[in-house]
Amino acid sequence: MERLCVILLLACKTFIVNAQFNGFNCDASFHSRFPAERDISVYCGVQTITLKINFCPVLFSGYTDTDLALNGRHGDAHCRGFINNNTFPTVVLFSISLSTLEACGNSLVVTTAQGPNAYGNLSLVQIGNIAGYIDTPDPPTVISYLPGLLYKFSCSYPLEYLVNNTQLASSAAAISVKDSNGTFVSTLNLLLYNDSTYVHHLAIPVSGLTLKTRVFAAVKATNLDRRWNVLMDYCYTTPSGNPNDELRYDLFFGCDKDPQTTVFENGKSQMGRFSFEVFRFVKHKNQKMSTVFLHCVTKLCRSDDCPLLLPICGKRKKRNVSERTAVASDNAVMTAGPIVTRSDETPSNNSQLAQLNTPPFKMNSATSALISAIAILAFMSMCFFILSMSLLRGKYTPPTPLSGTHNPAFS
Repeated sequence: MERLCVILLLACKTFIVNAQFNGFNCDASFHSRFPAERDISVYCGVQTITLKINFCPVLFSGYTDTDLALNGRHGDAHCRGFINNNTFPTVVLFSISLSTLEACGNSLVVTTAQGPNAYGNLSLVQIGNIAGYIDTPDPPTVISYLPGLLYKFSCSYPLEYLVNNTQLASSAAAISVKDSNGTFVSTLNLLLYNDSTYVHHLAIPVSGLTLKTRVFAAVKATNLDRRWNVLMDYCYTTPSGNPNDELRYDLFFGCDKDPQTTVFENGKSQMGRFSFEVFRFVKHKNQKMSTVFLHCVTKLCRSDDCPLLLPICGKRKKRNVSERTAVASDNAVMTAGPIVTRSDETPSNNSQLAQLNTPPFKMNSATSALISAIAILAFMSMCFFILSMSLLRGKYTPPTPLSGTHNPAFS
């Protein structure tokens, strides 16, 4: 009799549990429990944050999907999730748009700290952190036998990335980044253009670009929330596609800038623009063409914070090459083919090279005036000498024979 009662109790419990999970993809042997930390999955995307909550423990705890809401906003239908019963187990999905994340009470906190950037250079580095929670409502009674459910989540976005473009023919580069790592780098491109209008993309001729050709470059963000601006922190070139190449030539970093490089816009919009003149690496002296690879360490900053991150020129410590370190794990690298330049050199002997390399003599105004005065004085002296000789020759008369009658006394 006692054994029969135990069997009846187990059968009743199984029936109740199965009735509780009826219609949903739940397994009573695995999901007859209260929620745990593993029951929530967070996917930090570029445009949206997606939350997945295992619905079966929620059902076991006595709640429905309409009882779950973001940050206690249970009266707002936009802050609730929706059931997806096409998976096992059944989940409740929440989608948070980064452009309207404050609508349901989510918070964005950007922290700024002084520290080394991707290459060990001292810089202000920012991290954006988005946080919130999902909970169930409190009952309108003094006590409750149902557990209160609370799921906390956060997404952290490091706001500095290494962006590369090394192929002038296509003038663009992009990579695919998993949304789970919480990075915006998949929205960044390094583009190259023909002129300052930034309309026509630059195409490389088969023979390569002529030396000192001016190239216009831009780091541009696409499909990114408008609250973020692009701030180029450090742009440099290498002779190979490896951004960690020991041989590199800096275009600009902070207040230090190559004389042939001009920065037009930085930190003011979702595009940073600059230009530089193409050159060749000396190591390619025995080659008809030289390859140049362009890299930029780029930050994303809020429009109000960008002016605070720009360097104060004259007060910054100069960068030391020995302080460079390898690329941090938070940096994503985009790589494509080379910028090709041609040397256009002609054979010449050493004397011709020396003559060509000798700078032309230039006279200033004081030197010109002095030489003119000396020439005038010399001319006037010559005229005075000629005039003096003429006067002296006019006063001298040679002796002539005496005229008159012959005196006979002298004979």
